[in-house]
Amino acid sequence: MEIPPKSPDGSEKSPQSKELITSNTGSTLCMSSRSESMWTSASRSKWDIYHKPVIVVSVGAAIFLFGMVITSLSCFLTKNKDVYKMCGPAFLSLGLMLLVCGLVWIPIIRKKQKQRQKSQFLQSLKSFFCNR
Repeated sequence: MEIPPKSPDGSEKSPQSKELITSNTGSTLCMSSRSESMWTSASRSKWDIYHKPVIVVSVGAAIFLFGMVITSLSCFLTKNKDVYKMCGPAFLSLGLMLLVCGLVWIPIIRKKQKQRQKSQFLQSLKSFFCNR
């Protein structure tokens, strides 16, 4: 690492200290947050909140059922039996993986919603008592 040369009178500050003085850390943290702002009070519908896990669960269930059909075809059809025996379990495992991921995602979203409500409640209490 390079150490910046010091000036003879010692008045020159390091680049790190200049950066710390001029940065607006608090405002950039709020603006760069990927999650929605907790200052907005617009309520979202259940579909807006849960549409992604519902789509993942439904696609996973469809792939799982397709895998069951392909696997059962290997029992009934003699032509291309090896292909059905290879593809069926692959679709079964892929569908089951998506199904489980979507089902686990739903409680995670519920927990985040509860935490967000607690955070908004605490912010309103803080603003109520601090603005007096």
